Amino acid sequence: MKKKNWLLVLCLTLVLGSILAACSNSSDDTNSEPGEAVDGGTVTGAMDTAPAGLFNPIFYADAYENNILSLTHEGLLGQDENLDFIPKLAKEWEFNEDQTEVTFHLEENVKWQDGEPFTANDVVFTYKSIASPGYVEAGGIRTQYVERLLGYEDFSTGKTDEFEGVVAVDDNTVTFKYANPNVLALSDSSFPIIPEHIFKDIAIADMPKAAATTKDVIGTGPFKLTNVVEGEQYVLEKNEDYWQGAPKLDSIVWKVVDQSVILGMLESGEVDFVADPTGIQAADYESVAANDNVEIVEQPDFGYQVMGMMVNHREQGDTALDPSKWTENKKLSNQKVRQAIAYAVDREAIINGLLYGKGVVQNSPIATQFWAYDDTKPNQYKFDAEEAKSLLDEAGYKDTNGDGFREDPDGNEWVLNLNYPLGNQIREKSAPIIQEYLEAVGIKIDLRQPKQAAAYFEDLEKNAQDWDLYLLGWSLDSTDPDPSGLWSSKAAYNYSRWNNPEAEQLLVDAFTPPDAFEQDFRKEKYSEWQVKFSEDLPALILYAQNSLWAYNKRLQGIDVLPYSFLNNTHLWSVTK
Repeated sequence: MKKKNWLLVLCLTLVLGSILAACSNSSDDTNSEPGEAVDGGTVTGAMDTAPAGLFNPIFYADAYENNILSLTHEGLLGQDENLDFIPKLAKEWEFNEDQTEVTFHLEENVKWQDGEPFTANDVVFTYKSIASPGYVEAGGIRTQYVERLLGYEDFSTGKTDEFEGVVAVDDNTVTFKYANPNVLALSDSSFPIIPEHIFKDIAIADMPKAAATTKDVIGTGPFKLTNVVEGEQYVLEKNEDYWQGAPKLDSIVWKVVDQSVILGMLESGEVDFVADPTGIQAADYESVAANDNVEIVEQPDFGYQVMGMMVNHREQGDTALDPSKWTENKKLSNQKVRQAIAYAVDREAIINGLLYGKGVVQNSPIATQFWAYDDTKPNQYKFDAEEAKSLLDEAGYKDTNGDGFREDPDGNEWVLNLNYPLGNQIREKSAPIIQEYLEAVGIKIDLRQPKQAAAYFEDLEKNAQDWDLYLLGWSLDSTDPDPSGLWSSKAAYNYSRWNNPEAEQLLVDAFTPPDAFEQDFRKEKYSEWQVKFSEDLPALILYAQNSLWAYNKRLQGIDVLPYSFLNNTHLWSVTK
């Protein structure tokens, strides 16, 4: 079969585009050194995809919504550049002797953005909401923060109305109580807090559509969401009464613009920063670097791009994520087929061709920055088309009619569909390349039309009963390496509907006391889990792209974290 070499075409196109962009960067631009920082002013950030519109920490689903929430809401704890926990809304904390309770002492001068006082009752309400019956059915996906709390099972299933897990001792003191000693206690208690007085009269099922979630957003953070032009612009104005002091900036504006024009807007000064989750494109790196008014931050991404494989399909309407109701996807049920797919994709070539080398192959769903990441024991799946063909032959998938594509073991036509969302240009360009790699070893691919991100993820969550392969990107939780939130059988983000009891047990072992209080023990269990993941392979981790964030040098006070550009934004300022 004759096919275009899409990888070569795309690489040449990108290289030429980069050269032209670099040449067009005029040498007579005004390149002035930053002046003195002043209070006031507005800065503009660019996003290539519109937030889905859920500006409520307990219901948001995408990184673009999180760009807003990072400015409006806060948790009891933050993290520093070493990923250690630091005080935030809680100024100090202590554990009881057997590590089943942790008591937080809250900052006493914190107010919600509408002037109401922040208290321990707000903390209780937040966690009670996540633990409530109907939370998952309403679209909630953050149960990993409450599952270990005392009495969670009985409360979440409606067996009791008493919520034992989080208790307000007084207005400024709150205690988290766990069913067992909890190695993840600080991670579990670091979730952003929502205001009780705003949501207390709204049923959990109605919260996602409530005005307090979509537009009239109230947090404790340094900036208030004051204007939304859906899909276009999101304006955040400073919170004058912010507990750490009024922000220096007057406002931060997010603009949603096509990825193809972000570079030009950055160079012209129409936007001041481009950061999470996409940043600038690797193809534009040299052009951006040539602009003396722009600073680039490059560091390993705290996440990855993935090609998921639908091992099972969720039953229509299964909001409880019950694995006993799932049906096996026979097109991908053979483990050797999934392994063959991994061998067939040349990930290094994608990194070199589309990312200009600014990324790394990753073989585990655990971030490379964590102590738990194992880059040796799991199968590395280096590109080997012949090994892919051999595995497919062994599995009984052979080309029986000479059309260049393999039939299934029963002689039936075998076609895998590949789905992907719009928004991330590298991912969009990766899709036809992956199709070419898979078809080169005889796997016929139906490359479906991409969808807007919001519609894509709704389909992936609720209507993916006929999907086989899917592309998406994950921004990982920085609080702990535990991958349960994405890959345990009942995790809402486990879109592959992977259900492997042995792997599940390893995740449980990794935070079961007393052994789990020793990091070496947890590291061993996570290593075993990563091996199991690489064998069963519910997804191929394509690559971890380097974060390439850029900002205008007039923007002062930038202090990035390993996982976010948006840090201490109340201290940001601009020069004259």
